[in-house]
Amino acid sequence: MPEYLSYKDAMKYMGFSASKTLNKYIDAGLPVIVVGKSKRISKTAIDAFMKEHEVIVGKESD
Repeated sequence: MPEYLSYKDAMKYMGFSASKTLNKYIDAGLPVIVVGKSKRISKTAIDAFMKEHEVIVGKESD
């Protein structure tokens, strides 16, 4: 898979198929590369964005 992904490929890489979901990620700060009418998302940017939003969910201690 190339470093710079189309929206469709970015959604596949991230594991979902709804463009509404991708737009929510973009609204939350996922960077998009725009050159003319072409829009791409970097795999590296996706990985960094996901890491920044990582939370550990676990059982609360009593």
